Amino acid sequence: MSSNPSNSRRSFIKKTALTSIGISIIPRHVMGKGFIPPSDKLNIAIVGAGGKGYSDMINVWNNGQSNIAAICDVDWNQASKAFDFFPKAKRFKDYRKMLEEMTDIDAITVSTPDHTHAVITHAAMQLGKHVYVQKPLTHNIYEARILTEAARKYKIVTQMGNQGASGKGVQTMIEWYNSGTIGEVNKVEVWTNRPVWPQGIKTPTEKPALLNNLDWDSWVGPAEWVDYNPLYHPFKWRGWWNFGTGALGDMGCHLMDPPYRVLGLKYPTEVESSVGSIFTQDWTPDYYPESCPPSSRTQLKFEATEKNPSIVKLNWTDGGLRPFHPDLIPADHPIGDENSANGVIMMGEKGIMTCGTYGRNPKIYLNSGEILLPNYHENEDENSLPENGHQAKWVDACKDGYGSNKHKELTSSFDYAGPLTESILMGNLAIRSYNLREKINDRFIYPGRKKLLWDGNNMNITNFEPANQFVKRIYREGWKLD
Repeated sequence: MSSNPSNSRRSFIKKTALTSIGISIIPRHVMGKGFIPPSDKLNIAIVGAGGKGYSDMINVWNNGQSNIAAICDVDWNQASKAFDFFPKAKRFKDYRKMLEEMTDIDAITVSTPDHTHAVITHAAMQLGKHVYVQKPLTHNIYEARILTEAARKYKIVTQMGNQGASGKGVQTMIEWYNSGTIGEVNKVEVWTNRPVWPQGIKTPTEKPALLNNLDWDSWVGPAEWVDYNPLYHPFKWRGWWNFGTGALGDMGCHLMDPPYRVLGLKYPTEVESSVGSIFTQDWTPDYYPESCPPSSRTQLKFEATEKNPSIVKLNWTDGGLRPFHPDLIPADHPIGDENSANGVIMMGEKGIMTCGTYGRNPKIYLNSGEILLPNYHENEDENSLPENGHQAKWVDACKDGYGSNKHKELTSSFDYAGPLTESILMGNLAIRSYNLREKINDRFIYPGRKKLLWDGNNMNITNFEPANQFVKRIYREGWKLD
């Protein structure tokens, strides 16, 4: 634990109990098997308790290993299941009020829509609270950089919620690659069947009645104001640039993590995208720039690294589009997931390595025709923690504190998750740039439909200035990231 006042609570309790009362230490086995003194538990606050937030909450609680002290959600309809499960937890709609009142919490989870990740997380870190944040880490590149730097500044134990990073599959691929099994990699294919929510659609104009128990102002948060609409909340926010990060933001942290980690990739240097069009009238594509596109294709270029001495071109496709079978993979074998809906292919000198979502089902197809499989079966360990123990490992690291061995062993602390998120969101910058248009003499031109050159250290597109508007958002009054 860090040395801030809230985190020193347990040691204070222990010391005062022993010195003032004179009681000797009682072995835990005397208290019963599995007993954990309250002073050894983290006090955790949950921000965003519906959907994925609910499972994050259950996993950090881990059958009583932690104490759920507070639950904050702008929509108490979505949070009702969490409230029922933890009736003693204090309830909030505004995370700012929660952080102000709950001074004894040690850590928070943030499982809200993408556009509020950064403001909530940064506020918590400034108060010395450890943070677990759902993927993608942030809504834009600037926010990812800010959170990465803040974690170091405030000495916070952090973890992003791409749970596959803690799984056996990714570790197996690292071991395979490090042993030289497939040699240098120069091309990577990554794909997903997302979106599975509406995208490429008109911005709604109707104003339905606001749901009871929903604080819409807090839900919109730092984003540009729009009136409530069920096309935004719940879940469908993913398809709107104002709130979400589209298919790439939703699945990129799961699917790009294996090649990014295995190959030791850094910031990309180039990016180029194209998007699918919808025609509801002849010769004129529908143009809805506020909605993420129905499908897209993006290529990111990464320089050689210490682990992989070759330039890597990573191709991303979404909207159900996927790469074709490499010659090394038999025609009747799936690529990636069992249904080929999502996956990764890393093409090396000696063969190719492939896996599905979360790094599951890793395989190698060697040039010799040999196929390598992992020495385990998925879900074989009946006693394994949910989601590879991704949340539980973070809780343990919080207890040991910033810079501890358990902290260093985390697979998605912000030192790693920040640059990964930046790389993924580079794709979105290119997608949005692709749709920038100007009207000249009664026709539109699209100046952003070209390869964009990226200065990662300075977070700047060097050959198309209008693209830089997507590095950082404009924050609504009262919601600045500071």
